[in-house]
This record gives sequence, structure tokens and C-alpha cells, in this order.
Amino acid sequence: MRTDGVMRQTMMVGAMVVAAWLSAPATQAADQRSTETTFFASTESLGIMASGAVEDSLKACLARIPKDASEGLRLIAMQGCERDDETRQAIRSVPSQ
Repeated sequence: MRTDGVMRQTMMVGAMVVAAWLSAPATQAADQRSTETTFFASTESLGIMASGAVEDSLKACLARIPKDASEGLRLIAMQGCERDDETRQAIRSVPSQ
């Protein structure tokens, strides 16, 4: 009887040690800094309107969709532009106080 309890404890401690050992590399990888280059916006692109901004238009949103995107990505982007335009139209239709 006593041997069962000792074995059960040993297995539980072993499982916890293995779980901690397996999760350590993932944690260490997340702590490492990226060696990739960070790109900053150019001064020419700072004048471009942000996607989803109140001043944005459906035509401008559709123009930002890359021409070389796949049909599926273009469809998703077009639906997003249309959804944003509907939201903007709804906001504009509310009278200001």
C-alpha cells in the first residue's frame, strides 16, 4: 500500500519536472530579441490616411488593396472596405448635437 503512494508521488513530481523542462525553451525563445531589421515609415507615407479613419473613403480603401493579392485576399479586403464604409455612413447619418 505504501509503495503505491510513493510511486504515485514520484510520477506526479516527474511529470511536473518534465513539463517545466519542456516549456523552458519556449520561454527562453520569447525572451530573445529579434535580429530582424525594423522598418520605419518614410516621410512620404506619413501623409497617407489610416485605414478605417473617419476621413477614409471606399475608393481610397479599395485602392490600397495590392494588385498582386490572391482572389481570396482581395475579396476579404473588399468586404472589409465595404464594412468600414457602411460604418462610416452610419456615423455620418447621426445628427451632431
